[in-house]
Amino acid sequence: MTRTTTTKAPAPAPSTAAQASLYQTLKSHLTVLRLYDCAEALPSVLDAATAEKLSVTATLERLLAIEVSATEARRLAGRLRFACLPSPASLEDFDYDAQPGVDRALMNELGTCRYLETATNVLLIGPPGVGKTHLAVGLARRAAETGYRTYVTTAADLAARCHRAALEGRWATTMRFFAGPTLLVIDELGYLPLPAEAASALFQVVSQRYLKTSIVITTNRGVAAWGDILGDTTVAAAMLDRLLHRSVVLNLDGDSYRLRDHHARNNTLRTTMTGNRQPLR
Repeated sequence: MTRTTTTKAPAPAPSTAAQASLYQTLKSHLTVLRLYDCAEALPSVLDAATAEKLSVTATLERLLAIEVSATEARRLAGRLRFACLPSPASLEDFDYDAQPGVDRALMNELGTCRYLETATNVLLIGPPGVGKTHLAVGLARRAAETGYRTYVTTAADLAARCHRAALEGRWATTMRFFAGPTLLVIDELGYLPLPAEAASALFQVVSQRYLKTSIVITTNRGVAAWGDILGDTTVAAAMLDRLLHRSVVLNLDGDSYRLRDHHARNNTLRTTMTGNRQPLR
């Protein structure tokens, strides 16, 4: 008995016009949903799906991953713009060999940003040029990269902004602004003389953030001298009471980075001049 085998005819390939119409509809859907990066990547993703024989699920994941990556990059760029970082300093490029007194393990722990979850403050105390601002900016950059809203200012600028706000009737709005970021960095406390109302402004900012969000402060004066900095020992004591309740205090010491660079350049120049000096005839 002869067995007859029937071969199932392949399904007809979709027409080019139908494929083109479906493609345009899909791209239109992505654009309406404002998934612009998905829409732009659609041709290459579809080509890759065909070449690699990807499943519908894998193709969709690859397409959406492009949009997620682009969205995260835009959000990070926005957080960094808002942060107003004064330099490109990061924790990775801090010279621990030049400042052996800085606890690398502690800085690595702060770099995880876990201190922000407990509203812990960080005080960086030391003479000029030892890397306080570098570490503060590095912590701010890491916080922004991790997803936290961050803002960097100087003590003098904060006081001036609060003073203008008081004169213009925007005090409450300004206080809300400084209370908003998860991390507020106040740089250079004690470097410049502050006006009489600065103590009140700084205290209000610290008080509003107390046990809610974190502050990083850099200063060239020990906490015992903050009464002199602010011109009011009572306000200084109340502010320190809130800052130190939940805090990490780092005392930095050593030679200034700028002075070391200056001496290094002088030594290099001196060596070069000595090597090029011609003997007298």
